[in-house]
Amino acid sequence: MKYLYIAGTLLFTVYGQMILKWRISDLRFSLPESGIMAKFIALMRLIFDPYILSGFLAAFIASLFWIGAMSKFEITQAYPFMSLAPAIVFILGICLLGETFTIGKVVGLLLIIIGTIITVKF
Repeated sequence: MKYLYIAGTLLFTVYGQMILKWRISDLRFSLPESGIMAKFIALMRLIFDPYILSGFLAAFIASLFWIGAMSKFEITQAYPFMSLAPAIVFILGICLLGETFTIGKVVGLLLIIIGTIITVKF
């Protein structure tokens, strides 16, 4: 049952990152090249998009799950699982967003997974 907290943290963290990337790409959003005020205004318009807001909400919910995980695990036991987030994002990015697939990324993904297993088991 205590692993549910880690799974919740991962799920909401990954959702938040994926929805932000999808929405920013969908809107073809790009920060203006110059002017701090123009950048600020562009970001303020983006921030109130319902999908972007859901990403922020997901980050908050992930934090609540992390608080639960910290009450059940030592941080050195729980934190290695967070390294699975990039691996999950890698797979979903390719499948859902059409991101590029390279051997280098696969090798990195495998190293992350192996490192997580070693860190948690030993």
